Amino acid sequence: MTKTGITGPYWLDPDDKTAFPAVSEALTEPDGLLAIGGDLSSERLLAAYRRGIFPWYSDGQPILWWSPNPRAVLYLDALHISRSLKKALKRDDYTVTFDTAFNKVVQACAKPRKDGLGTWITGEMASAYARLHRQGHAHSIEVWREDRLIGGLYGVSLGRIFFGESMFSRETNASKIAFVYLVRQLRHWQFALMDCQVYSPHLGTLGARLIPREKFIQYLDIYCDKPGRPGPWQYELRREDILERS
Repeated sequence: MTKTGITGPYWLDPDDKTAFPAVSEALTEPDGLLAIGGDLSSERLLAAYRRGIFPWYSDGQPILWWSPNPRAVLYLDALHISRSLKKALKRDDYTVTFDTAFNKVVQACAKPRKDGLGTWITGEMASAYARLHRQGHAHSIEVWREDRLIGGLYGVSLGRIFFGESMFSRETNASKIAFVYLVRQLRHWQFALMDCQVYSPHLGTLGARLIPREKFIQYLDIYCDKPGRPGPWQYELRREDILERS
C-alpha cells in the first residue's frame, strides 16, 4: 500500500488481496474514505468486510473503499415497525423468498431512483456480488406479488454479522417487508446485528442507529469469526411468527 499524500487515502497493492490500512486512517472529509484501487475479487471483498470496509464508487472512478465514522447499524432487537408497515405485513397478497432471484434484486437496486441513489452499483460490482452469492457469502431477500418482483434487498454475511448493501421497492413498503423478514430470520439464527453502513432517515424509521466505528469493529472481532450460515438461505419461520411480533 502507498499513501496518496500526507492527508490522502491509500492506494492498494493490486497483488495483495487482503491488505488494507487500519480504519483509523480513514479520512474525515469525505467521511470514511480509506483507500483507492485494488479489485473486487471475492478474497479482497471478504477481507474488507471483515475489517469494516466496503466499496462504493461510480462508473469512471477507481474503486473507492470506505469505513465511515460513526457507523449505522441495526441491533436486531431494536427493529421498529410503524403502523402502516404492520398493516402491510398483515396482508396476504405477497410472498417472501430468500436467495431465489439474487441477480434480479441487484439489477433492480442498480436502477436510478428519484433520490439519485442506486447508480453506484456498476456492472463490475454486480458481477462481484453475484460471485459472492455463488460462493454462499451474499444473499438476497425477495418480495413477490404473484410472479412479479416488487421489492427486495441484498447483502453479505460473515459469521453472525449481516452487511446490508442495497434495497429497492416497486410498491409501497415492499423493501421494508423484505427488511423485516430478514431481521426476524437473522435474530432466529442468533446473529448479532446488521450493518447499515451510512445512516439515512429511511433506515432510521426501521430502528437503525449510529455507533462509533471503534465499537463497530469490536463487534466484528467478536462475531465475524463465529459459525455462520453459508448459502443458499431459506426462510425458516412461519408467517405467523412475523405477525405475532409486529
